[in-house]
Amino acid sequence: MKKRVMVLFGGRSSEHEVSVISGATVAKAIPDDRYEKILIGITKEGAWLLTPSVEAMEDGSWRESRVHAVLSPETDRTLLLIEGDKIERVTVDVAFPVLHGLWGEDGTVQGLFETAKLPYVGCGHLSGAITMDKFFTKVIADSIGVDQAAYVPVRSWELSDMDAVVARIEKEREYPVFVKPSNAGSSVGITKAHNREELEAGLRLAADNDSKILVEEAIVGREIECAVFGYGDAAFATGVGEIVAAAEFYDYDAKYNNADSKTVVGPELPEGKEDEFRETALRIYKACDCFGLARVDFFLEAGTNRVVFNEINTIPGHTAISMYPMLMERAGHPMAAYVPELIEMAYERR
Repeated sequence: MKKRVMVLFGGRSSEHEVSVISGATVAKAIPDDRYEKILIGITKEGAWLLTPSVEAMEDGSWRESRVHAVLSPETDRTLLLIEGDKIERVTVDVAFPVLHGLWGEDGTVQGLFETAKLPYVGCGHLSGAITMDKFFTKVIADSIGVDQAAYVPVRSWELSDMDAVVARIEKEREYPVFVKPSNAGSSVGITKAHNREELEAGLRLAADNDSKILVEEAIVGREIECAVFGYGDAAFATGVGEIVAAAEFYDYDAKYNNADSKTVVGPELPEGKEDEFRETALRIYKACDCFGLARVDFFLEAGTNRVVFNEINTIPGHTAISMYPMLMERAGHPMAAYVPELIEMAYERR
């Protein structure tokens, strides 16, 4: 009997559109001869809708579905499909969240799965919450001695006295600096400030996305990414890839809308550095209690060749330009192989 897999995509975050594309890619990689797929799209308003096909995901017509879905918090793994006054109860065997950003990658929906005792793919609720929050990820990186960009934490309510906040930042850091909302993905809300005016504008933009803000030193160097797969002692890190951004930094527009941005799999690196990236990625992955998959992002600092940790993504993108599936394939693990492995891994954790 086929296992019934619920694929969740879309979501309420600023990465909604990217999640729909990633969800369609993942759904195609789930083999029909082994699994029955239930596709559930989450609108920007938060409605869960039964989606008839991958094609509906790709052309956007899934948003017109009249069948709403509700995952019961009871422990019988029941999905309620509601159309008008008709309710159908469907038992789900495993959930596969392909949700980027808040309300999906941050541990919230994983908590719902755990309440319902529903096995699910990927990192647990605590791991998702920690890694989604850049501030707490930095605390963990500090605790295990991993190099990272120096930073100044700011709370949004402190901006009522902007002069005091700016003075504190300028006392600790030199321009340029990066201004980041602590909880956001795909570089949403991130700016690079070269002076006080840009810093103030960046702080206001970041505050629109989160109440916690990080002001980081600007690391000049190459942007390097590494894929990690598995759990515990069986987890492994792939080789690395390099991001060559078409803009000053790899923001949302450079990532998804600028064709001049490039990803290079297996770039030339100084001797021993690829191993250092892989070893550091595994250290971060395990320290954050990750499970299943994650992408770990770094800088290779210019002039020093210092490996500098940037961030970790527990539901990495699976679009045509996404680094994670490219790195996995180069390591001998194509999507057709590792996506079913992730589903089976969910049962192992249970």
